Amino acid sequence: MQGFALYPFDPPGDILALRADLRAWLTDHQPQGDIVERANCWASFDAGFSRALGAAGYIGMTLPARYGGGDRHPLERYVVIEELLAAGAPVGAHWIADRQTGPLILRYGSEEQRQRYLPGIAKGELYACIGLSEPGAGSDLAAVRTSARETAEGWRIKGQKIWTTGAHLSHVILALVRTEEGSERNAGLSQLLVDLDTPGITIRPIIDMAGNHDFNEIFFDDVLVPHGALIGTRGEGWKQVTAELGLERSGPERYLSSHALLAALIDAAGCDPDPAVAALIGELTAEMWTLRQLSMSTAAKLAAGEDPMVEASVVKELGNAFEQDMPRRVQAVIDCGWDDDADLARLLRALLIASPSFSLRGGTREVIRGIIARGLGLR
Repeated sequence: MQGFALYPFDPPGDILALRADLRAWLTDHQPQGDIVERANCWASFDAGFSRALGAAGYIGMTLPARYGGGDRHPLERYVVIEELLAAGAPVGAHWIADRQTGPLILRYGSEEQRQRYLPGIAKGELYACIGLSEPGAGSDLAAVRTSARETAEGWRIKGQKIWTTGAHLSHVILALVRTEEGSERNAGLSQLLVDLDTPGITIRPIIDMAGNHDFNEIFFDDVLVPHGALIGTRGEGWKQVTAELGLERSGPERYLSSHALLAALIDAAGCDPDPAVAALIGELTAEMWTLRQLSMSTAAKLAAGEDPMVEASVVKELGNAFEQDMPRRVQAVIDCGWDDDADLARLLRALLIASPSFSLRGGTREVIRGIIARGLGLR
Protein backbone atom coordinates (compact mmCIF):
# COMPACT_ATOMS: atom_id res chain seq x y z
CA MET A 1 0.00 0.00 0.00
CA GLN A 2 1.29 3.43 -0.97
CA GLY A 3 1.40 6.12 1.70
CA PHE A 4 1.46 9.91 1.38
CA ALA A 5 5.17 10.63 1.73
CA LEU A 6 5.72 14.28 2.66
CA TYR A 7 8.39 16.01 0.59
CA PRO A 8 10.09 19.15 1.96
CA PHE A 9 8.94 22.36 0.25
CA ASP A 10 12.21 24.23 -0.08
CA PRO A 11 12.24 26.68 -3.01
CA PRO A 12 15.53 28.40 -3.84
CA GLY A 13 16.15 32.12 -3.56
CA ASP A 14 14.62 34.80 -1.38
CA ILE A 15 10.98 33.71 -1.21
CA LEU A 16 9.95 36.48 1.16
CA ALA A 17 11.25 39.05 -1.34
CA LEU A 18 9.45 37.25 -4.17
CA ARG A 19 6.16 37.43 -2.25
CA ALA A 20 6.72 41.10 -1.35
CA ASP A 21 7.55 42.08 -4.95
CA LEU A 22 4.45 40.35 -6.31
CA ARG A 23 2.17 41.86 -3.65
CA ALA A 24 3.49 45.31 -4.54
CA TRP A 25 2.93 44.60 -8.24
CA LEU A 26 -0.64 43.48 -7.53
CA THR A 27 -1.32 46.68 -5.60
CA ASP A 28 -0.54 48.62 -8.77
CA HIS A 29 -2.03 46.30 -11.39
CA GLN A 30 -4.87 44.16 -9.99
CA PRO A 31 -8.31 45.34 -11.23
CA GLN A 32 -10.36 46.79 -8.38
CA GLY A 33 -13.70 45.39 -9.51
CA ASP A 34 -16.56 43.76 -7.65
CA ILE A 35 -15.43 41.58 -4.75
CA VAL A 36 -17.41 38.67 -6.17
CA GLU A 37 -14.95 38.54 -9.07
CA ARG A 38 -12.20 37.58 -6.62
CA ALA A 39 -13.87 34.24 -5.89
CA ASN A 40 -13.00 31.35 -8.21
CA CYS A 41 -10.59 33.79 -9.84
CA TRP A 42 -8.70 31.21 -11.89
CA ALA A 43 -11.78 31.13 -14.12
CA SER A 44 -11.80 34.94 -14.55
CA PHE A 45 -10.64 36.04 -18.02
CA ASP A 46 -8.76 39.36 -18.29
CA ALA A 47 -6.44 39.54 -21.32
CA GLY A 48 -4.94 42.88 -20.26
CA PHE A 49 -4.05 41.58 -16.82
CA SER A 50 -2.49 38.40 -18.28
CA ARG A 51 -0.42 40.46 -20.72
CA ALA A 52 0.84 42.73 -17.93
CA LEU A 53 1.58 39.73 -15.69
CA GLY A 54 3.56 38.13 -18.51
CA ALA A 55 5.54 41.32 -19.11
CA ALA A 56 6.42 41.36 -15.41
CA GLY A 57 7.86 37.84 -15.65
CA TYR A 58 5.21 36.00 -13.61
CA ILE A 59 4.04 33.73 -16.48
CA GLY A 60 6.18 31.03 -18.05
CA MET A 61 8.46 31.23 -15.02
CA THR A 62 9.78 27.68 -15.40
CA LEU A 63 10.34 27.88 -19.16
CA PRO A 64 13.89 28.43 -20.49
CA ALA A 65 14.89 32.02 -21.29
CA ARG A 66 15.48 31.10 -24.96
CA TYR A 67 11.71 30.58 -25.26
CA GLY A 68 10.84 33.75 -23.38
CA GLY A 69 10.60 32.07 -19.97
CA GLY A 70 12.10 32.97 -16.63
CA ASP A 71 14.36 29.96 -15.93
CA ARG A 72 12.86 29.84 -12.43
CA HIS A 73 12.35 26.84 -10.14
CA PRO A 74 8.89 25.17 -10.13
CA LEU A 75 8.47 25.89 -6.41
CA GLU A 76 9.09 29.60 -7.02
CA ARG A 77 6.22 29.43 -9.49
CA TYR A 78 4.10 27.69 -6.83
CA VAL A 79 4.68 30.64 -4.50
CA VAL A 80 3.60 33.10 -7.21
CA ILE A 81 0.45 31.10 -7.99
CA GLU A 82 -0.47 30.95 -4.32
CA GLU A 83 -0.12 34.73 -4.01
CA LEU A 84 -2.18 35.38 -7.15
CA LEU A 85 -5.02 33.11 -6.05
CA ALA A 86 -5.07 34.39 -2.47
CA ALA A 87 -5.36 37.93 -3.86
CA GLY A 88 -8.20 36.92 -6.20
CA ALA A 89 -6.28 38.02 -9.31
CA PRO A 90 -8.02 37.33 -12.68
CA VAL A 91 -5.65 34.69 -14.05
CA GLY A 92 -8.08 32.60 -16.11
CA ALA A 93 -6.94 33.71 -19.58
CA HIS A 94 -3.43 32.26 -19.39
CA TRP A 95 -4.07 29.70 -16.65
CA ILE A 96 -4.10 26.39 -18.51
CA ALA A 97 -1.38 27.38 -21.01
CA ASP A 98 0.96 28.42 -18.19
CA ARG A 99 0.14 25.57 -15.81
CA GLN A 100 0.37 22.56 -18.08
CA THR A 101 0.37 23.15 -21.84
CA GLY A 102 3.64 25.08 -21.80
CA PRO A 103 5.48 22.54 -19.58
CA LEU A 104 4.14 19.66 -21.69
CA ILE A 105 5.30 21.29 -24.96
CA LEU A 106 8.69 21.88 -23.40
CA ARG A 107 8.95 18.25 -22.28
CA TYR A 108 7.48 16.40 -25.26
CA GLY A 109 7.19 18.93 -28.11
CA SER A 110 9.41 19.35 -31.16
CA GLU A 111 11.75 22.31 -31.44
CA GLU A 112 9.40 23.82 -34.01
CA GLN A 113 6.46 23.52 -31.58
CA ARG A 114 8.49 25.06 -28.76
CA GLN A 115 9.52 28.06 -30.84
CA ARG A 116 6.01 28.53 -32.19
CA TYR A 117 4.02 28.35 -28.95
CA LEU A 118 6.16 28.91 -25.86
CA PRO A 119 7.05 32.62 -26.33
CA GLY A 120 3.36 33.55 -26.66
CA ILE A 121 2.51 31.52 -23.55
CA ALA A 122 5.27 33.27 -21.56
CA LYS A 123 3.94 36.68 -22.68
CA GLY A 124 0.45 35.81 -21.44
CA GLU A 125 -0.90 36.24 -24.96
CA LEU A 126 -1.46 32.64 -26.13
CA TYR A 127 -4.23 30.68 -24.41
CA ALA A 128 -4.83 26.93 -24.42
CA CYS A 129 -7.52 24.45 -23.43
CA ILE A 130 -7.45 20.73 -22.68
CA GLY A 131 -9.29 18.19 -24.85
CA LEU A 132 -9.78 15.17 -22.64
CA SER A 133 -13.38 14.44 -21.52
CA GLU A 134 -15.90 13.08 -24.02
CA PRO A 135 -19.62 12.21 -24.04
CA GLY A 136 -20.03 8.59 -22.93
CA ALA A 137 -16.56 8.64 -21.38
CA GLY A 138 -16.61 11.62 -19.05
CA SER A 139 -13.38 11.65 -17.11
CA ASP A 140 -12.64 7.99 -17.92
CA LEU A 141 -9.93 8.83 -20.42
CA ALA A 142 -9.36 5.19 -21.36
CA ALA A 143 -12.81 5.37 -23.03
CA VAL A 144 -11.78 8.18 -25.42
CA ARG A 145 -13.24 7.63 -28.90
CA THR A 146 -12.22 10.77 -30.81
CA SER A 147 -9.99 9.43 -33.58
CA ALA A 148 -7.14 10.77 -35.68
CA ARG A 149 -5.96 8.87 -38.75
CA GLU A 150 -2.64 9.63 -40.41
CA THR A 151 -2.89 10.40 -44.12
CA ALA A 152 -0.49 11.74 -46.73
CA GLU A 153 -1.75 15.27 -46.03
CA GLY A 154 -1.64 15.05 -42.23
CA TRP A 155 -3.91 13.89 -39.37
CA ARG A 156 -7.69 13.76 -39.90
CA ILE A 157 -9.63 14.14 -36.63
CA LYS A 158 -13.23 13.06 -36.02
CA GLY A 159 -15.09 13.16 -32.73
CA GLN A 160 -16.24 15.34 -29.87
CA LYS A 161 -14.86 16.71 -26.60
CA ILE A 162 -16.95 18.08 -23.75
CA TRP A 163 -16.53 20.13 -20.54
CA THR A 164 -13.65 21.95 -22.23
CA THR A 165 -12.89 24.96 -20.06
CA GLY A 166 -12.20 28.21 -21.91
CA ALA A 167 -12.22 26.72 -25.42
CA HIS A 168 -14.20 29.72 -26.76
CA LEU A 169 -11.38 32.05 -25.64
CA SER A 170 -8.36 29.86 -26.43
CA HIS A 171 -6.05 29.70 -29.41
CA VAL A 172 -5.05 26.01 -29.25
CA ILE A 173 -6.32 22.74 -27.82
CA LEU A 174 -4.18 19.83 -26.69
CA ALA A 175 -6.40 16.89 -27.59
CA LEU A 176 -6.12 13.25 -26.55
CA VAL A 177 -7.13 11.14 -29.56
CA ARG A 178 -7.14 7.51 -30.59
CA THR A 179 -4.57 7.15 -33.36
CA GLU A 180 -4.51 3.35 -33.62
CA GLU A 181 -7.67 1.87 -35.14
CA GLY A 182 -9.14 -0.92 -33.00
CA SER A 183 -7.11 -0.03 -29.93
CA GLU A 184 -8.75 -0.15 -26.49
CA ARG A 185 -8.39 1.47 -23.10
CA ASN A 186 -5.06 3.26 -22.57
CA ALA A 187 -3.31 1.83 -25.66
CA GLY A 188 -3.19 3.56 -29.05
CA LEU A 189 -3.72 7.09 -27.73
CA SER A 190 -1.74 10.16 -28.82
CA GLN A 191 -1.83 13.91 -28.21
CA LEU A 192 -2.33 16.49 -30.98
CA LEU A 193 -1.81 20.23 -30.60
CA VAL A 194 -4.51 21.82 -32.74
CA ASP A 195 -5.07 25.48 -33.61
CA LEU A 196 -8.72 26.21 -32.82
CA ASP A 197 -9.25 28.27 -35.99
CA THR A 198 -8.70 25.15 -38.12
CA PRO A 199 -11.63 24.52 -40.54
CA GLY A 200 -14.04 21.83 -39.32
CA ILE A 201 -13.91 22.74 -35.62
CA THR A 202 -17.15 23.87 -33.97
CA ILE A 203 -17.26 25.17 -30.38
CA ARG A 204 -20.61 25.30 -28.60
CA PRO A 205 -21.12 26.83 -25.14
CA ILE A 206 -22.31 25.00 -22.03
CA ILE A 207 -23.96 27.61 -19.80
CA ASP A 208 -24.07 26.80 -16.09
CA MET A 209 -27.03 27.50 -13.82
CA ALA A 210 -25.51 30.86 -12.80
CA GLY A 211 -25.48 31.94 -16.46
CA ASN A 212 -21.70 31.69 -16.73
CA HIS A 213 -19.92 30.37 -19.82
CA ASP A 214 -16.79 28.47 -18.81
CA PHE A 215 -17.38 25.00 -20.30
CA ASN A 216 -17.81 24.04 -23.96
CA GLU A 217 -18.45 21.21 -26.37
CA ILE A 218 -16.00 20.89 -29.27
CA PHE A 219 -16.81 19.01 -32.47
CA PHE A 220 -14.12 17.80 -34.89
CA ASP A 221 -15.68 17.23 -38.32
CA ASP A 222 -12.98 15.61 -40.46
CA VAL A 223 -10.47 18.22 -39.29
CA LEU A 224 -7.14 18.12 -41.14
CA VAL A 225 -4.03 19.18 -39.20
CA PRO A 226 -0.35 18.87 -40.22
CA HIS A 227 1.80 15.88 -39.31
CA GLY A 228 3.68 18.26 -37.04
CA ALA A 229 0.60 18.59 -34.79
CA LEU A 230 1.56 15.34 -33.07
CA ILE A 231 3.20 16.14 -29.76
CA GLY A 232 5.47 13.60 -28.14
CA THR A 233 5.46 9.99 -29.28
CA ARG A 234 2.64 8.36 -31.22
CA GLY A 235 0.82 5.89 -28.97
CA GLU A 236 2.29 7.36 -25.76
CA GLY A 237 -0.62 9.74 -25.15
CA TRP A 238 -1.79 7.99 -21.98
CA LYS A 239 1.62 8.29 -20.34
CA GLN A 240 1.93 11.94 -21.36
CA VAL A 241 -1.57 12.83 -20.15
CA THR A 242 -1.16 11.23 -16.75
CA ALA A 243 2.03 13.25 -16.24
CA GLU A 244 0.16 16.39 -17.32
CA LEU A 245 -2.69 15.69 -14.89
CA GLY A 246 -0.26 15.69 -11.99
CA LEU A 247 0.27 19.40 -12.74
CA GLU A 248 -3.48 20.00 -12.96
CA ARG A 249 -4.72 18.26 -9.84
CA SER A 250 -2.41 19.26 -7.02
CA GLY A 251 -1.87 23.03 -7.14
CA PRO A 252 -3.19 25.65 -4.71
CA GLU A 253 -6.19 26.22 -7.00
CA ARG A 254 -7.60 22.99 -5.53
CA TYR A 255 -8.33 24.60 -2.17
CA LEU A 256 -8.35 28.37 -2.86
CA SER A 257 -11.37 28.71 -5.19
CA SER A 258 -13.53 29.77 -2.21
CA HIS A 259 -10.76 31.62 -0.37
CA ALA A 260 -12.34 35.06 -0.95
CA LEU A 261 -15.35 33.91 1.11
CA LEU A 262 -13.18 32.96 4.10
CA ALA A 263 -11.40 36.33 3.94
CA ALA A 264 -14.75 38.16 3.76
CA LEU A 265 -16.10 36.11 6.70
CA ILE A 266 -13.08 37.10 8.81
CA ASP A 267 -13.53 40.78 7.86
CA ALA A 268 -17.25 40.67 8.69
CA ALA A 269 -16.70 38.87 12.01
CA GLY A 270 -14.69 41.78 13.42
CA CYS A 271 -12.87 41.78 16.75
CA ASP A 272 -15.68 40.21 18.80
CA PRO A 273 -17.14 37.48 16.57
CA ASP A 274 -20.10 35.26 17.35
CA PRO A 275 -18.74 32.04 18.95
CA ALA A 276 -20.12 29.88 16.15
CA VAL A 277 -18.49 32.11 13.52
CA ALA A 278 -15.18 32.13 15.42
CA ALA A 279 -15.26 28.34 15.67
CA LEU A 280 -15.93 27.98 11.94
CA ILE A 281 -13.10 30.37 11.04
CA GLY A 282 -10.76 28.25 13.16
CA GLU A 283 -11.92 25.01 11.55
CA LEU A 284 -11.65 26.34 7.99
CA THR A 285 -8.22 27.83 8.62
CA ALA A 286 -6.87 24.59 10.09
CA GLU A 287 -8.26 22.53 7.22
CA MET A 288 -6.87 24.92 4.60
CA TRP A 289 -3.47 24.86 6.27
CA THR A 290 -3.42 21.06 6.17
CA LEU A 291 -4.41 21.03 2.49
CA ARG A 292 -1.66 23.55 1.80
CA GLN A 293 0.95 21.24 3.33
CA LEU A 294 -0.28 18.31 1.20
CA SER A 295 -0.29 20.47 -1.94
CA MET A 296 3.20 21.86 -1.31
CA SER A 297 4.54 18.36 -0.66
CA THR A 298 3.07 17.16 -3.95
CA ALA A 299 4.56 20.15 -5.77
CA ALA A 300 7.95 19.28 -4.29
CA LYS A 301 7.62 15.69 -5.50
CA LEU A 302 6.74 16.94 -9.00
CA ALA A 303 9.71 19.31 -8.93
CA ALA A 304 11.93 16.34 -8.03
CA GLY A 305 10.89 14.66 -11.28
CA GLU A 306 8.70 11.99 -9.69
CA ASP A 307 5.11 11.05 -10.53
CA PRO A 308 2.72 11.98 -7.69
CA MET A 309 -0.45 10.68 -9.38
CA VAL A 310 -1.99 9.34 -6.17
CA GLU A 311 -0.90 12.29 -4.01
CA ALA A 312 -2.20 14.77 -6.60
CA SER A 313 -5.52 12.92 -6.66
CA VAL A 314 -5.74 13.07 -2.86
CA VAL A 315 -5.13 16.84 -2.94
CA LYS A 316 -7.80 17.30 -5.61
CA GLU A 317 -10.37 15.13 -3.81
CA LEU A 318 -9.88 16.71 -0.36
CA GLY A 319 -9.43 20.20 -1.80
CA ASN A 320 -12.62 20.01 -3.87
CA ALA A 321 -14.55 18.77 -0.82
CA PHE A 322 -13.20 21.69 1.23
CA GLU A 323 -13.97 24.45 -1.27
CA GLN A 324 -17.41 22.99 -2.09
CA ASP A 325 -18.38 22.60 1.58
CA MET A 326 -17.20 26.06 2.66
CA PRO A 327 -20.20 28.03 1.30
CA ARG A 328 -22.69 25.70 2.99
CA ARG A 329 -20.80 25.85 6.30
CA VAL A 330 -20.68 29.66 6.17
CA GLN A 331 -24.38 29.79 5.28
CA ALA A 332 -25.11 27.75 8.43
CA VAL A 333 -23.53 30.30 10.84
CA ILE A 334 -24.35 33.72 9.37
CA ASP A 335 -27.66 35.54 9.15
CA CYS A 336 -28.16 36.96 5.68
CA GLY A 337 -31.07 36.95 3.26
CA TRP A 338 -30.93 35.95 -0.40
CA ASP A 339 -31.37 39.62 -1.40
CA ASP A 340 -28.73 40.96 1.03
CA ASP A 341 -26.33 43.33 -0.80
CA ALA A 342 -23.41 43.01 1.64
CA ASP A 343 -20.13 41.71 0.17
CA LEU A 344 -20.21 38.58 2.32
CA ALA A 345 -23.78 37.72 1.27
CA ARG A 346 -23.08 38.28 -2.44
CA LEU A 347 -19.92 36.17 -2.30
CA LEU A 348 -21.84 33.44 -0.51
CA ARG A 349 -24.61 33.40 -3.13
CA ALA A 350 -22.12 33.26 -6.01
CA LEU A 351 -20.18 30.36 -4.50
CA LEU A 352 -23.30 28.40 -3.47
CA ILE A 353 -24.26 28.39 -7.14
CA ALA A 354 -20.79 27.87 -8.66
CA SER A 355 -19.16 25.45 -6.23
CA PRO A 356 -20.89 22.23 -7.41
CA SER A 357 -18.90 22.53 -10.67
CA PHE A 358 -15.51 22.71 -8.94
CA SER A 359 -15.13 18.93 -8.77
CA LEU A 360 -15.67 18.61 -12.54
CA ARG A 361 -12.37 20.32 -13.27
CA GLY A 362 -9.50 17.85 -13.63
CA GLY A 363 -11.65 14.72 -13.40
CA THR A 364 -14.85 13.78 -11.60
CA ARG A 365 -14.78 12.60 -7.99
CA GLU A 366 -15.67 9.03 -8.96
CA VAL A 367 -12.64 8.76 -11.24
CA ILE A 368 -10.34 10.46 -8.75
CA ARG A 369 -11.46 8.14 -5.95
CA GLY A 370 -10.81 5.16 -8.23
CA ILE A 371 -7.22 6.35 -8.81
CA ILE A 372 -6.69 6.77 -5.07
CA ALA A 373 -8.15 3.32 -4.33
CA ARG A 374 -5.86 1.66 -6.88
CA GLY A 375 -2.87 3.55 -5.52
CA LEU A 376 -3.65 2.34 -2.01
CA GLY A 377 -4.13 -1.25 -3.19
CA LEU A 378 -7.85 -1.25 -2.36
CA ARG A 379 -9.11 -2.31 -5.82
